[in-house]
Amino acid sequence: MPERENASPQHDPDARLGDLFENLPEPSQQLPTVDNTPPPPGSRRAAREAARSTGARASTPPAADAPAEQDLATRALPTTSAPDASTGARVQDSDTRSAGEEPLLNASDPDRAADEGDAQTAPELVDAEVAAASSTTASSGGGGRLEDLFHAHPDEDSDGRAPKKKRRTGCLVALIIVLAVIGGLVAGGVWAFNTYGDKISDALGWGEPADWEPGLAEGEVLVTIQDGDTGSPVSTALYEAGVTRTDEVFYDYLVKEGISVTFYPGIYRLQEKMTAEAALEAIQNPANKLENSASVGEGATIESSLPGMAESLGMPLEDLQAAVDADPATYGVDAQSLEGWLFPAVYTFDPGVTATQVIQRMVDRTQESLDAAGVPAEDAQRVLTIASIIQREGLTADFPKVSRVIQNRLDIDMKLQMDSTAQYGYGSLHEGVVSSSAEALEDDNPWNTYVHTGLPVTPIASPSDAAIDAAMHPVDGPWLYFVTVNLATGETQFSVTYEEHLQGVEKWEKWCQENPDGGCSAG
Repeated sequence: MPERENASPQHDPDARLGDLFENLPEPSQQLPTVDNTPPPPGSRRAAREAARSTGARASTPPAADAPAEQDLATRALPTTSAPDASTGARVQDSDTRSAGEEPLLNASDPDRAADEGDAQTAPELVDAEVAAASSTTASSGGGGRLEDLFHAHPDEDSDGRAPKKKRRTGCLVALIIVLAVIGGLVAGGVWAFNTYGDKISDALGWGEPADWEPGLAEGEVLVTIQDGDTGSPVSTALYEAGVTRTDEVFYDYLVKEGISVTFYPGIYRLQEKMTAEAALEAIQNPANKLENSASVGEGATIESSLPGMAESLGMPLEDLQAAVDADPATYGVDAQSLEGWLFPAVYTFDPGVTATQVIQRMVDRTQESLDAAGVPAEDAQRVLTIASIIQREGLTADFPKVSRVIQNRLDIDMKLQMDSTAQYGYGSLHEGVVSSSAEALEDDNPWNTYVHTGLPVTPIASPSDAAIDAAMHPVDGPWLYFVTVNLATGETQFSVTYEEHLQGVEKWEKWCQENPDGGCSAG
């Protein structure tokens, strides 16, 4: 070791450092100021400004009264060439000042320290300061040292002023812009999916397939093709009969494959859940066409059935109209008309059949159903009338309940108020809507049960076996009201009191508002 350090008393470095920090003055808040006064000639500040403006160190000779060696000894940072001696000197100097001597100069105000000290020659001061700072930086490594306390923080400006606070306004603006962009993208995506969700799902394969899978065909259904039908109406008829999965899949298949088809009128025997390709093959197969056949739909009327019958049978419509306009007694019916007596089914006739024979066959089938339900002959017209209302007003599963409501109202002489009867009498039964117009409800005709108490004067449609059986055997129950609250599913609410019924009407109105094209009204 050097002799000076051997002769010095041994101090605990940690203790000395602790004493130093304990005796440091309390930090005070200082506001950054700008000193615009020119620096004293020959001061270090003047030297720095001269070096900053010229970009090179000054080349003037050193001052005579301040040799470079003395300046380095009084102000230059210690270097690693003599760490022990310089450190010991500074520690001793710190102890001396902490004991009551004049306090240390503020390290953050080097200009004041330079002005109050001896004026140094600019060139040598700059050289010495640069050399000392370079040496210190190179030898300091990653750890802090005691000397750092007495020099300006690297974050300080070159003239000793405290650094400006970082402004975060730019970050906030950038964050707002990013959030706005993301929000716009999300909103646009939601709108696009709500508007074109079905098409997007179909394009990406997310939605339900439009066609059935091969091998699922089952059962038997009859599809009627009218004269002049093309691909689109045939596609709709197949869908309504349960043959295809969607309304347009059959037509889309024809267009996609470029198939040109001539459809012949008639009744075709197909299956449920057929692919579009299989349905086309079945229609083109002559074995599936019912020759000389005719059909009547459940809930259909004479007016809606005769045109299709004439077309499928190849028989003049006038002949069939004359047959049904004949005296009902001709067919063994005790009624004022044959409405309700043409049983809903598919019929096949021998070649050369007459219109009268066709009508007689249908009436006979109705009589078979009445007999199967145990209907007395004298009650046939009454039961058929009730059954025709049941057929038009409810689902098959609800037929017994609808029958009970009708019977309960008849028992207390309460008007039936069935929309189907008002629409039939007004001539709007087949408009495809549930609710009746004000004109239909107020029209004074013998079928309007909103105007007249009791049953309509005749049946209003052709009832099925299930409807005839329900009319003959209503289920037990106290209901006086019913309303279909969901036309898509046929869900029906049956009520005992009028207040409960109004709640059901509110449900129906809400469904109609949410489904404007659901068939609630004609608009």
